[in-house]
Amino acid sequence: MAPARWGAARRREQTARQAEFTAFVETSAPRLRRTAYLMCRDWHLAQDLTQTTFAKMYANWGRIRHTVNLDAYSRRVLMNAVFDQAKRRSAAEIVLAELPEAPPQRLDDTVELHVALLQALATLPLRDQAIVVLRHWEDQSVEAVASTLGVTASVVKTQNARALTKLRALLGQDFVRI
Repeated sequence: MAPARWGAARRREQTARQAEFTAFVETSAPRLRRTAYLMCRDWHLAQDLTQTTFAKMYANWGRIRHTVNLDAYSRRVLMNAVFDQAKRRSAAEIVLAELPEAPPQRLDDTVELHVALLQALATLPLRDQAIVVLRHWEDQSVEAVASTLGVTASVVKTQNARALTKLRALLGQDFVRI
């Protein structure tokens, strides 16, 4: 009779763990998907990266659910997935001799502003994109970004300053800060 009770207790514990994980996914999925989109500018790839993040977290859920800051851990797993994806994708990129001409940009509309910001962000190296997105879009502290990316706070500060300088140069004088 004792083994039957142990089995029932194990099933209840497993059900509770799955409920905790489901609640975590429901609350954090939109944030992670937006962050992934800002990094890759493709909603389908962002969804895949988010699902990869959740799959990796689910595999370790029993160990991490009460011992770590789940938001920070999920950002770290997501950024690792983004970096891994970029490494795999870089071999498939097509190099053109000349860039296509871009139409003159008018930054009056919110949509155009959004597109201009994403295009400018896309010109930055991947780590700089991650720093700008985590630091300014997600409003993370320098220390949190450093922890997420596995670098020092001084690296975050330096690369953030350089990335913002590049963005300001790309966006020019017509860019209006909202």
